[in-house]
Amino acid sequence: MEVIELHQSIAEIVEAHPATLRVMESVGLDYCCGGSRTLETACEEAGMDPATLLAALRDTENGPDPEWTSMGPVELVDQIEATHHAYLHTELVRLAALADKVATKHAATHPELSDVRRVFHELKSEFVPHLAKEERVLFPMIRELASSSAESRIHRGSLDGPISAMILEHDQVGELLKQIHAFTNGYQTPPNGCRSYRAFYDGLAELESDTHLHVYKENNLLFPAVAVLEQLSCIKESCE
Repeated sequence: MEVIELHQSIAEIVEAHPATLRVMESVGLDYCCGGSRTLETACEEAGMDPATLLAALRDTENGPDPEWTSMGPVELVDQIEATHHAYLHTELVRLAALADKVATKHAATHPELSDVRRVFHELKSEFVPHLAKEERVLFPMIRELASSSAESRIHRGSLDGPISAMILEHDQVGELLKQIHAFTNGYQTPPNGCRSYRAFYDGLAELESDTHLHVYKENNLLFPAVAVLEQLSCIKESCE
C-alpha cells in the first residue's frame, strides 16, 4: 500500500486510505471541497505541525476501510438517504430554532451571532431544495439506471446535468460552512455562553463534519460510479 506523504493532496490521501477520514475531520481539515490542497499546504494554512499529522495519518494506513467504501451505487444512495439526509431533515430544523434563540438573547454582547444566524439560514435555504432534488430526481434516476430492466429510460449522459448541478451546490454549501466556521471561531462557545449557545455551536460543528462526509461520498464515490454505470449502459444498448 502507498505510504502517505506530505506532497500528496488531501483528496488523494483519503481516496487511497479512507480510514484517514476520521483523522482529517478531528483536526478540521476539509477533505471534500478543499481536497485539492497538498497535505503540507493544508497544515501550513491551519498552523499544524506536519510531522505530527503525518504520523497520525500513517497510523491508520493498515486499519479497516469504512463499510460504505465498497458499496455499489444503489446501496450508497440508500445509505446516504438513511444517514445524511435523515440527519439533515431533523437537524436543520433544530439548529434553525437554536440560531434564532441564541442570536436574540446574545447578539447584543456577541454581534457575530447575527452573521452566524444569517449564514446558517442561507445554508438551510440551500440544503432543503438540494435534498429534495436528490431524493425526487437524481437518486431515482440512479436506481433506474442500475436496474437491469430493458425498459429503463435512463441513457448515457442524461445524468450529467443533474450531477453537475449537485456538485455546484455542494461547493456553495461548503463555502457557507467555511463562513460559519470563521464567524464562530471554530465553534468556540464563549465563557459566558449558556447551554443553548453551547448546544448550537456543538450542533454546527457536527453539521460541518457530517456534511464533509456526505459530500465526499457523493462527489468521490457515488458520482464516479454512476459514470461507470452509464458507460456500461451505453455498451449494452449498442450490443442489443
